[in-house]
Amino acid sequence: MDEELHAASDAPRRVDFLPWEYDPASAEGALQADRQRALTGATIGQGVMIASTAAVFCDSLSIGDRSYVAALAYLTGDLTIGADCSVNPFAVVRGDVVMGDGVRIGAHTSILGFNHRMSIESPVFTQETWSRGIRIGDDVWIGSGVTILDGLTVGDHVVIGAGSVVTKDVPDWAVVAGNPARLIRDRRVDASGDADLRAALSAFGDTARAQAAAVLARCVEDGGFVDRPSALAETDAADVRPWCDAIEIADLLLGGPPPGFETADLLQRLTSLQDAATGLFSPDGSEPDAAAPDYHVLCVGYAIHLLGGALPHPIHAVHSLTGGAVTSALAGREWRGGAWGDGDAVDVLATACALTVADHGDSLPDGGFGPYFEILGWLTAHADPTTGMWGSVDSSELRLQAVNGFYRLTRGAYAQFGVPLPHPEAAIDTVLAHAADPLLETPEGLTACNILDIIHPLWLAAEQTGHRRGEGAAWARGQLTAALDRWVDGAGFAFAPLSVGPDGVPGLQGTEMWCAIIWLLADYLQLSDAVGYRPRGVHRPEPLVTPGRLG
Repeated sequence: MDEELHAASDAPRRVDFLPWEYDPASAEGALQADRQRALTGATIGQGVMIASTAAVFCDSLSIGDRSYVAALAYLTGDLTIGADCSVNPFAVVRGDVVMGDGVRIGAHTSILGFNHRMSIESPVFTQETWSRGIRIGDDVWIGSGVTILDGLTVGDHVVIGAGSVVTKDVPDWAVVAGNPARLIRDRRVDASGDADLRAALSAFGDTARAQAAAVLARCVEDGGFVDRPSALAETDAADVRPWCDAIEIADLLLGGPPPGFETADLLQRLTSLQDAATGLFSPDGSEPDAAAPDYHVLCVGYAIHLLGGALPHPIHAVHSLTGGAVTSALAGREWRGGAWGDGDAVDVLATACALTVADHGDSLPDGGFGPYFEILGWLTAHADPTTGMWGSVDSSELRLQAVNGFYRLTRGAYAQFGVPLPHPEAAIDTVLAHAADPLLETPEGLTACNILDIIHPLWLAAEQTGHRRGEGAAWARGQLTAALDRWVDGAGFAFAPLSVGPDGVPGLQGTEMWCAIIWLLADYLQLSDAVGYRPRGVHRPEPLVTPGRLG
């Protein structure tokens, strides 16, 4: 429906910019009747106000009762606007957009329910547009200067912070903000009763930072790092992981390299471990095994990044794999009973892809992704929609395998690339069932791995859905309270705090992992600001490869 704008008067009209002051019974009501009649074919409810200077050129338009469109807003396309909605000054709503009741759109916000095609064969401006549409639920507050991109769903009761760029679906009750927008908290989780926990987190953060140098110095022997003092537990002086854990701890708690070590020397030590031919890491000088790349891809790769460096070489051993070879290898793995090891393998492969993209993508014809998209496609197609997992959950033992494998797999192939999980609600159900396993309260079961492998999936899935958030929060609160009490002064955390064996001795691996776990638990409860640090390495919350690079 084509319609001509009413001529605007020279002076701005107060009611156009403050339309909530509109009174249908006033003289303005008659002007609105004329204004709305000119919108041929539109369906307009009772008490609606559309500013005389709003540019409304819609193909179809439906506006519910008591809604308003303020001055200089710009509306085109096929729009359905519910009751009690507001489109504030200078806002843009275009394309295929459907919004529920009570949607408040701040000034200068753009809701763009269409996109341009961008074939390389002709200039973009000559190409047609296309639309997947935007759906916005009820009771949504969208701050000023927000951009919402085509193809997205914003759930009910959502709050979107000013200036956010929304690039993926937003679940019900979420508060999101940032560019790209990320989950800040769930509105249903009442953090007001967590004052004591917030204070405990703050005290822990202060203690950990004050004692970090001593924790690191305790694990230096013969000029190098060991996981735990050799007098207390058997150590491997050739192992490079303690060096990486020390770099992670120092970055997290001290904001720099470990005291007494120079960044350049650490970078030289770590980058010299990379084999130029395969791109893999060989801590002991032996030939790296291209058929079985291991955890050193993760720990060394991220430690180099924390030091401000980059991998000298692409990880050729993974980048050169063909899609057919890698998917055949995935199909041949023992997913039913060995999902933990299978997830570990996927994590290493995906991390090799991510590091190659990050450090060498600009120089490689495929952007450095190698077999990543084939890996992602196979995984997404083979995730069990009833459990969200890639392994069997028919017993508590198999569920342990499945959940721990799920963490490694999704950390590497999904979280690291900012890709949503295929079945987040089913995964939450499985993870919460596993979280109730009594094994996790025993000396053998209470380990950093087992708790990390629960909280990270819950935290990651919560970015997509609020499913069973209250139950997850109750579990997280209990785990966080207990974890904060397990710090050993001057020594840090043990990998298995209840164990009487070597894993019960505090060391670098335990400290690095439990510090990350505490942040994830706190962030799930919307309390992570209290701890005063944010992981930047292996357990970083942000993708290593930004979604924009996925194309």
